[in-house]
Amino acid sequence: MNEATAELDVLAGLFGAQPDPSIPVPLVTGGVALLLVLSGAPWRMARNVITIVHEAGHALIAVLAGRRLQGIKLHSDTSGVTVSRGKPEGPGMVLTALAGYPAPGILGLAFASLLAAGRITVLLALAALLLLGVLVMVRNAYGVLSVVLTAAGLAVVALVAGPQVQAWFIYLITWFLLFGGLRPVIELQIKRRRGAARDSDADQLARLTGVPAALWMLMLGVLAVTCLFVGGAWLLEPALQP
Repeated sequence: MNEATAELDVLAGLFGAQPDPSIPVPLVTGGVALLLVLSGAPWRMARNVITIVHEAGHALIAVLAGRRLQGIKLHSDTSGVTVSRGKPEGPGMVLTALAGYPAPGILGLAFASLLAAGRITVLLALAALLLLGVLVMVRNAYGVLSVVLTAAGLAVVALVAGPQVQAWFIYLITWFLLFGGLRPVIELQIKRRRGAARDSDADQLARLTGVPAALWMLMLGVLAVTCLFVGGAWLLEPALQP
């Protein structure tokens, strides 16, 4: 009986709802994440996380679309590439090309929904599973190092930190995904206006569909902004309550 009760307590701790964080948590972490995304060198370092999620988005949709995933490579300049085999055109290829840029914002939105429900521990477990899935598909040394270091930081917070520290960390990561999902879209548009990045995801989508790359860029921007505003509203809800 005692063992059964202990097991139920463990499951409740893992999957039960945690109490809302103190009011400063979503406000302060949101401000820190915004400053990080707007920064110079700190952003270039932290952007590796955005690249991991970006390439994971390509990989996940490629698999769901029935393509054969060959692997993911992450580079020290924060770029990445996901290689899959299958038909060079058609809906599967279009969805695979589309999936990268929206992935950080959509993941941030999913994280925000879990935080709004008080599922911090579930969120940590989900993040660990996502990193494991990426790790087994990475095909270069720098990529493996990037994913392992990210997973190590997550493991330290999950296994060592207390609930309050976990809350601060997860809110910061969620805000970073939401803000960080928008900056690469803006950077890509700036590059395209200068005549660079003509083999970007938007340009590949234009070649695959006949829809101008500018319209794909607009769609990517709208998706990123929507995720930011909806996810941000969920994160700020505890602070806005009377």
